Amino acid sequence: MSAVGDRLTDTLYGLGWSTVKKLPEPVAAGLGRRIADTAWKRRGKGVLRLEANLARVVPDASPERLAELSRAGMRSYMRYWMESFRLPAWSAERVRDAVAIKDVHYLTEGLAAGRGVVLALPHLANWDLAGVWVTRSLGVPFTTVAERLKPETLYDRFVAYRESLGMEVLPHTGGAAFGTLARRLRAGGLVCLVADRDLSASGVEVEFFGEKARMPGGPAMLAQQTGALLLPVALWYDDTPVMKGRVHPPVDVPPAGTRGERTAAMTQALADAFAGGIADHPEDWHMLQRLWLADLDPAKGPEA
Repeated sequence: MSAVGDRLTDTLYGLGWSTVKKLPEPVAAGLGRRIADTAWKRRGKGVLRLEANLARVVPDASPERLAELSRAGMRSYMRYWMESFRLPAWSAERVRDAVAIKDVHYLTEGLAAGRGVVLALPHLANWDLAGVWVTRSLGVPFTTVAERLKPETLYDRFVAYRESLGMEVLPHTGGAAFGTLARRLRAGGLVCLVADRDLSASGVEVEFFGEKARMPGGPAMLAQQTGALLLPVALWYDDTPVMKGRVHPPVDVPPAGTRGERTAAMTQALADAFAGGIADHPEDWHMLQRLWLADLDPAKGPEA
C-alpha cells in the first residue's frame, strides 16, 4: 500500500473509533449492515476469498447458498467492527449483558488452581468483545499478541484500543513475545491467542476441512513449556444481541513423542475444535484471507 493509502486507512479507522461509538446503537447496527451489503455487492477480493474459504467449510453448498453465507458473513464481520468501535464506551453492565459463555468453569477453575491458561480462538464472531468480557465481567487480566499492521500508526491505534480495554498487548514480530507469554503463564496468568491462521509461514501443518493448512504452534508449545491449560474456544452470533460462546475441555499434552510431535498433535486437536465451531456457524468466521496451503503463493507466504 502507498503512503497515501496508509494514511487514508489510518484516518478511516480513526474516524470509526471517534464517530461510531457516539452513534445510537440501532443506528450503528444499521450502518454496519449497509456497509456490509455494499461491500458484498461489489464482489471485491475479500468477499471472493471469503466465499472460496466457505466453500471448503460447506462443500455441498450451491452457488446460491454460498452467496447467502458470504452476505451473512460480511454482516457478521461488520457487526464485529461496529461493536469494536463502540466497546470503549460500553459500561461494565453493557459488556456483561452482551456475552454468554458456556463451560467457562474450565477457565476459572484452572486459574483458581494456580495454573496458567491459554485460550485459543479462531476468527469467529467478536474476540475483542470476549476479551473485554473476561477482563470486566470475570475480573481477569490477560496478555495477547497483535499482528503488526501497516501503517505503524494503525498498529498503534489497535494496541492503544486493546490496552484501554484491559489487555496487555505484545507485537507478533520481534521474537520476545513467546518469552513474555511464558512468564505470564508460569505466574498463573491468562494468555488469549487467535490461532487459526499462521502468519509466519513456519507453522504446524494440520488437516482442516479435508485439506492441508498451517496454524501457529505457539499455543501448544506454551502449554508444554509452562504446564498451562490449553483451552479451545468457539464464539458465535445468533438472532439476539448477545454473543454466545463455549470453552472446550483442555487439549492434553501427549504422554509420549518428541516436542515437535506433541506440538503437531495438540495443534491438530485445536484445528479440530476450531473446525467444529466454524462448521456450526460458518457465517461468523471472518476469514477473508488465504488459509489453505493450496491457495498460498509460495513466494509470498500467508500474506498473499
